[in-house]
Amino acid sequence: MSEKITILHTNDLHSHFENWPKIRRYLKMQQKALSGADSSVLTFDLGDAMDRVHPLSEATDGQANVELMNQIGYDAVTIGNNEGLGNTKKQLEQLYQHANFDVVLGNLLDQKNGQQPDFAQQFKIITTATGTKVAILGLTAPFTLTYPLEGWQPIDVFEAIPHLLDKIEGQYDVLVLLSHLGITVDEKIATNFPEFNVIIGSHTHHLLEHGKRVGQSLLAAAGKYGQYIGKIDLELEDHKVSAAQARVTVTEHLPSEPTDLDEIDEYRRTGEKLLTDQQIAKIPNALSVDFENDLSLVGCGLDAIREATNTNLAMLNTGLFLTGLDEGIVNRDQLHKMLPHAMHVMTVTLSGSNLIRLVREIEKNRGFLRRFPLKGMGFRGKIFGEIHYAGLEFNQKTKQVTSNHQPIDIFGQYTLATLDHYLFIPFFPTIEIAGNNKLMYNKFFRDVVGSYLMKHFPI
Repeated sequence: MSEKITILHTNDLHSHFENWPKIRRYLKMQQKALSGADSSVLTFDLGDAMDRVHPLSEATDGQANVELMNQIGYDAVTIGNNEGLGNTKKQLEQLYQHANFDVVLGNLLDQKNGQQPDFAQQFKIITTATGTKVAILGLTAPFTLTYPLEGWQPIDVFEAIPHLLDKIEGQYDVLVLLSHLGITVDEKIATNFPEFNVIIGSHTHHLLEHGKRVGQSLLAAAGKYGQYIGKIDLELEDHKVSAAQARVTVTEHLPSEPTDLDEIDEYRRTGEKLLTDQQIAKIPNALSVDFENDLSLVGCGLDAIREATNTNLAMLNTGLFLTGLDEGIVNRDQLHKMLPHAMHVMTVTLSGSNLIRLVREIEKNRGFLRRFPLKGMGFRGKIFGEIHYAGLEFNQKTKQVTSNHQPIDIFGQYTLATLDHYLFIPFFPTIEIAGNNKLMYNKFFRDVVGSYLMKHFPI
């Protein structure tokens, strides 16, 4: 018996709603056109559908993203780090409560009880009209440093897979992995677990226009931001895959409708209004992004993270601040536009000698980073910008580092307030190598600044 299964897939949309009307039309059209007596269509999303850089996602904690995904009729999705770490534990637990699709996630447990989270299932088995059983596994990047701070226990992929395969042994004809792990991990999985017929990838935003064969597995991936839509054609004989092919459709090349721009604009307007309605402070003076003439804004950020961490020392880069704040009322929309990043406050405790080393690393990279167009790792800005300290000084002539104008005790301990972003970028290795790092994962950096403004400049 011959059968055809078509898999449609999206990934790493990151709330790029400007592509959503075209994606929705294409998926619905393909689902209708390709379904038949001996042909099935399965539709999946690979995670990072939401990104708080968009005001509607920020204002609704991603609930608006799920409402839009409900329009598609996804058969299953897995989560990315933006869902998993861009939300508090409570927000993630509530994110999919109105979803009309299943969340498949096999390597994240509730830290309190070691159980599978209520919003997800370990696997899903779909039976086609001809009786073929398609097993779906979902795995997300197991960030061991940060997930436990939110109350989750991530499981190593190569520990999780054997356990999951044991659970579904004998229950499937076709095995598909929804992977938010990145291309390198996908290739390793394909090499070590030839059971997977298809591995659909994401997380590293890689594009495999015609798929890639690794061992017995077909790897597929559709880039980022909804710029591409993935399509996989499986041909089966007697419920076994006999041929597999992957390709992508360029979203930009799909036809537009007159209502598309209004729909896209409405998503932004709605989010901005929801955030604007939440007033948080009233500041007596404007805080400008003209950092060559006015450092009051970056100074405010430094004071905010010092106060939140009860430390005397801090560092921030000016590229974090995308806009300034006008004198008067400050609302959450202004705060979000100013600091749209997925970053958290962190303290770094170093010996005096390592603090000196860190400052010298910073000074060595200062000129390079000033206009460096940084991408990813939580950063949603344009350039890294200038680095500023609070409580630290560096003498360009003597190359000496001081703390509050006092010599550094090389055997002493110093705690610096900064952002987790600096831990993940490669320019300041002393933070990772020598630092005792503690992340504050209950609030984003913008929320810490907002709390500071609320306290010192109440309405």
